[in-house]
Amino acid sequence: MPSPFWLVACYVLPWSAAGSRNKQGEAYARQQVQRVTETSPPAPFPKPLLTTKAQAIAVVEPQLFPIYGKENVTNQRPYEAYFVNGFWYVAGTLPHHTVGGTFEIIVEAQNGRVWKLTHGK
Repeated sequence: MPSPFWLVACYVLPWSAAGSRNKQGEAYARQQVQRVTETSPPAPFPKPLLTTKAQAIAVVEPQLFPIYGKENVTNQRPYEAYFVNGFWYVAGTLPHHTVGGTFEIIVEAQNGRVWKLTHGK
């Protein structure tokens, strides 16, 4: 008969991680920005339009809602958002052990121009 410790570990541990979410991470964000921008450099502007994570999210959400649906996008909160070489990489997250994809968008901080927009499956 299994020890009580193993019984608790088998039933409690999977539920304790249920609140955490899968993230791609900053290294992945950097790789994606580099891949998207290597063919043409960003346009020069004197001062970036999007200087904070909150501003970047405020700009990308209204672009995502009509395409993927507001409920679908907001269910992917909290978002990953990284500032990489003059660009904002913003992506949705899913709870661990969830099947599905998330949006991924790369916008230029200087002017809000979208360089990449995709959604995984």
